[in-house]
Amino acid sequence: MGNAELHSIHVHPVKALRSQSRREAVVEPWGLAGDRRWVLIDDEGKVVTQRQQPRLALATAELLSDGGIRLSAAGRAPVTVPVPVPAGTTMLDIFGRKVEGVLADSAAHEWCSAYLGVEVRLVHMDDPAKRRPLDPEFARPGETVSFADEFPLLVTALASLDALNSLVEQGDHAAEGPLPMNRFRPNLVLAGTTAWAEDGWSRIAIGDVTFRVPKMCGRCVVTTTDQSTAQRGKEPLRTLGRHRRFGSQLVFGQNLVPESPGTVRVGDPVTILG
Repeated sequence: MGNAELHSIHVHPVKALRSQSRREAVVEPWGLAGDRRWVLIDDEGKVVTQRQQPRLALATAELLSDGGIRLSAAGRAPVTVPVPVPAGTTMLDIFGRKVEGVLADSAAHEWCSAYLGVEVRLVHMDDPAKRRPLDPEFARPGETVSFADEFPLLVTALASLDALNSLVEQGDHAAEGPLPMNRFRPNLVLAGTTAWAEDGWSRIAIGDVTFRVPKMCGRCVVTTTDQSTAQRGKEPLRTLGRHRRFGSQLVFGQNLVPESPGTVRVGDPVTILG
């Protein structure tokens, strides 16, 4: 592990839309700065992701310097969405948990609804320090998260992807491989580890920033979605089901909770602390 390093950094300004690569990123208590501070909801207030709408993979949200975003997609005129004034909040449902957020302007709702062909609204998390506590089973007092699935950050390793792709190649759907890392929508990708080494980690440091590793990341149907075409296949869930089943979960990657603020940069050394 002496030569492990941070290979790439990925921020997702709107949950479920295309990621943006960064050379460096500020680590906030609830995740990377700008990551998943926006989310789409349906007419019942439930969060909309690639689980329901795989075409979200083909839309881009560019993070602007003031926290706003610029939405774009092929064949559509882009729209700039400012951070909404928090005159009031709306309640949304993220995987059965109620969270407050602030609605974006009507132009944002119209753009997203027209793109998907269904009525949706865009919501901003105005105050991530207090809006969404971490799952108490894994949390320490006061810890919160953005609109990410469960935890502030997700880390994956190139060596583990190589190992997974070798297993895919031996399976019934070998033609679907090799799979790129963007299927797993990580924030941080590491190089220089051994395959599946991350299974045994409890604390790590990336550069000067320390993280605890509360649990493995269970995977869903989003991983079967080609992020460049929005088409779905069988992999990697078929192979994860055969080789990476832990209890009821099919696992790839590890969740992270920051223990300290700071900035991570591509090339930073990775140290295993526990």
